[in-house]
Amino acid sequence: MLEVAARYWWVALLRGLLAIVFGIGAWIWPGITILALVLVFGVYSVLDGILGLSMAVGGKSLPGSNRLLIALMGLFGVAAGVVAFLWPDITALALLWVIAIWAIMTGLLEIVAAVRLRKEITNEWFWVLSGLLSVVLGLVLIFQPTLGALGLITTIGIFSIAWGVALIMLSFKLKGLAAAPSPSPRAA
Repeated sequence: MLEVAARYWWVALLRGLLAIVFGIGAWIWPGITILALVLVFGVYSVLDGILGLSMAVGGKSLPGSNRLLIALMGLFGVAAGVVAFLWPDITALALLWVIAIWAIMTGLLEIVAAVRLRKEITNEWFWVLSGLLSVVLGLVLIFQPTLGALGLITTIGIFSIAWGVALIMLSFKLKGLAAAPSPSPRAA
């Protein structure tokens, strides 16, 4: 799994950049309507999911369970985006729940992936941090629904930027692993 993650380091970089752009957009236009937020979230979530699925499809050397884990992360992203597009008149509370469930599921899957790689990669805490931030966002949205639309936008913006930075840091770590020479087999 580490070899594929290192080979596709740029996927984590793109995911991080998309998250930062999404977060900054939420701050720049705080008066955004729920409909616009639904559409922006839908686009972001589908793109993020497609990038995850592309990593799963490209990782043919991965064991089936690891590919499945990566594919599930991508599918949750695509599914959340599709839900947002199919019901653009969704209420703020329903959107909050869609985003919260997506954030929690994606975060938990990222933590599982990091735990699986803990013996193969150092500083796997970047991935754990990304997952924890996602879970925290989901829990805050569930337990503090009265934050309102503006609070939701601000919270999502903060989360997206922090998550993006964590993913970019992970991507550079993976890029370094991809560039490192493979250990040569010892002569018998």
